[in-house]
Amino acid sequence: MEIDRTLYLNGTLDRYTDGNVAVPRMFGKIALEEAVGSNIWAASGTLPVTDQVSGFSGIPFAPSVTADIGVRLFDIPSRLQSMDASGIGYVIVSLTSPGVQGVFDVKNATRLATLVNDEVYANYVQAYPDRFGFFAAVAMQDPVAAAAELERAVGLGAKGALINGYSQIGNPDNYTVRYLDDEACDPFWAKVCELNVPVYLHPRPPPLGQQLLYQGYPMLAHSAYGFGTETAGHALRLILSGLFDRYPSVQIILGHCAEALPFLAHRIDTRLMNGIEGADGPYRHTVKYYLRNNFYATLAGVRRLATVRDTIEEMGEDRVMWSVDYPYESNEAAANWFDYIEGLGVRTKEKLAWENAQRVLNIAANRNRYQVDQEYL
Repeated sequence: MEIDRTLYLNGTLDRYTDGNVAVPRMFGKIALEEAVGSNIWAASGTLPVTDQVSGFSGIPFAPSVTADIGVRLFDIPSRLQSMDASGIGYVIVSLTSPGVQGVFDVKNATRLATLVNDEVYANYVQAYPDRFGFFAAVAMQDPVAAAAELERAVGLGAKGALINGYSQIGNPDNYTVRYLDDEACDPFWAKVCELNVPVYLHPRPPPLGQQLLYQGYPMLAHSAYGFGTETAGHALRLILSGLFDRYPSVQIILGHCAEALPFLAHRIDTRLMNGIEGADGPYRHTVKYYLRNNFYATLAGVRRLATVRDTIEEMGEDRVMWSVDYPYESNEAAANWFDYIEGLGVRTKEKLAWENAQRVLNIAANRNRYQVDQEYL
């Protein structure tokens, strides 16, 4: 893809730092909800193309933002430049949403997962082994094939899998989806346990038939709100299904401060206690228990101290990791906020910035410089 960098001048996201801001830059941060495109097919849409937001064609972003993001999904030199300016040492890249989850044909989805994993591995990990790792794309339209592809990708060096929510299992005229708690997915979860790698559950808009609430407000159905509620609900389905009781070693990563689940866990737990038998699944523990034993949260897209503190309090600081959500978010804005933020303390920031990710994802990141100024902590 030919890169037109003049688009960068017209974007509305803050992509730059002149290095003169009063920020004690933390070098060597690790980011892990970082999207890339594919030259094989247009992975930011379904295949064949259908509306993802009811009554709206495409993504409801401002044209300048859409153009900027669209180029940055492919522009590796600019990604590296932005990482360097932001103190990001290592990034786990993954295919943008909906990716293979949006491919209606099962065999084609399986084929494309293999092709895109090879593409991402070659373009990022092989080319820049000290800067990039990757999460594998897996076609959960066929969970057995997804398990086999995950094993193959981990053999290449994949740090786990990233799954963009539910998978299309019907056709454009028969819009049917599968969530990951479906019993058909059990062979995949068994393989996840065997390989001992995490699964990043990434958002996409709710299925079209569930978007009545958002009619007239397409951005709410997308990343402003619908992404979070859809993904939090998906995570709750995994909990209530008993998945983590059958496979207690499974680890799920959720972005955006765990899609608000740390704020909702107490209310969910107390209300579930009042349900009739069989109304809420065969799970054995509280939602809070699972958040502290089977989930990790990233800060992707979040720059608010109170939100981060609540996530840490509910999940524990060993289960929270910094991230950006590039190019849908700005590396520079995320890094400037996190590096400058007061009130977390040096050790907590080190855990969030790189230590937790190194442990969870088995990363030996090369952190050649680290600067910290107590005045700003």
